[in-house]
Amino acid sequence: MTPGSVDAVIVAAGSSTRMAGVDKLTATLRGRPLLAWSLDAIASAPCVSRIVLVAAPARVERLAAEPWVRERGALVVEGGVRRQESVAAGVRATASAVVLVHDGARPLVTAGLVEAVAAEADRTGAAIPVVPVTETLKLVSAGLVGATVDRTGLAAAQTPQGARRDLLEQAWRTFPPSGAREFTDEAALLEASGVPVVAVPGDPANLKVTLLEDLARAGALLAAREAGWAGGAELSIRVGHGADEHPFGPERGLALGGIVLEHAPRLRGHSDGDAVLHAVADALLGAAALGDLGRLFPAGDPHTRGIASGEMLHVVAARLADAGWRAAAVDVTIRAGRPRLGGRRLDAMREAIAALLALPPDAVQVKASSGNLIGYEGAGRGIAATAMATVVRR
Repeated sequence: MTPGSVDAVIVAAGSSTRMAGVDKLTATLRGRPLLAWSLDAIASAPCVSRIVLVAAPARVERLAAEPWVRERGALVVEGGVRRQESVAAGVRATASAVVLVHDGARPLVTAGLVEAVAAEADRTGAAIPVVPVTETLKLVSAGLVGATVDRTGLAAAQTPQGARRDLLEQAWRTFPPSGAREFTDEAALLEASGVPVVAVPGDPANLKVTLLEDLARAGALLAAREAGWAGGAELSIRVGHGADEHPFGPERGLALGGIVLEHAPRLRGHSDGDAVLHAVADALLGAAALGDLGRLFPAGDPHTRGIASGEMLHVVAARLADAGWRAAAVDVTIRAGRPRLGGRRLDAMREAIAALLALPPDAVQVKASSGNLIGYEGAGRGIAATAMATVVRR
């Protein structure tokens, strides 16, 4: 792609409704606002000439005065009530034949991905980055699973999304930005207008900060990238998923998340039954493509009966190190009708997991749900845990 041949619109006019009162765009990541990271990431792509930042009306003047906005020469314009109105306002302020549209809440996009989308949009007319859906999908209604959705051919869309200006303008003549029909992204608008949109391989690390826990994940990934760049070496990032569940047994002393709750019933298992640490271990192994916990610690091995799950996690961390990987971030969700897991206990688990993996506490998130009285966890007969883990390799 010719250097300086495209303009980019960064959409930052949202209201952060799912962030528990936190303004995600101004939230601090590694000492800088999240939006500053997104702006710098887009500006790092050689193909980008001009950047238009679309903000809520009340923010335009303040953002335009920010040093990190002025240094990039970004133009700040007023957005609309809906995303499509904000995108249209941003595109009107650009001049290039091909325009990129990026979410302000995606601070981890790489210059390589920006270049790839721009080149494909220039060649074919429209392109978006996508990543395959790897989780099993369920159709849920009123808290009950109704059906399993076939994920064949499904992919999750990312940004930046690129298109020729004339195709966007043509689509807006049919579907005005202020019209009744709403589009969640530019690809949906173009699809409705009969414009083919090419899928470009996306980046699993190009996450969108939508929920509060996403901030910790984004911060950990940025820290890992900074460490890799400072060392002058190429950095690879992978994400893995792990899950585990155990029923309660007759004994006391619940091992969970690296701590022990003495008066709660213990979980049944070949080891100490710590479902949280088992889920974390499987997520780490999965991210590094190193198998699963059952292969390292077979349930039939008498030598490991009753082993502390913290020891198992140490072995997993050592396996990762031997393969050239290390943990960068962990996000855990516990489902349990009992015992009650308040903030103090969850914080203790967070500290314990961070210590076991030699991570800063802000790279670990531990959450809990009562299970809404659904399933055996919700009924208080056991505990289930799921974990997402990010690993990095230089």
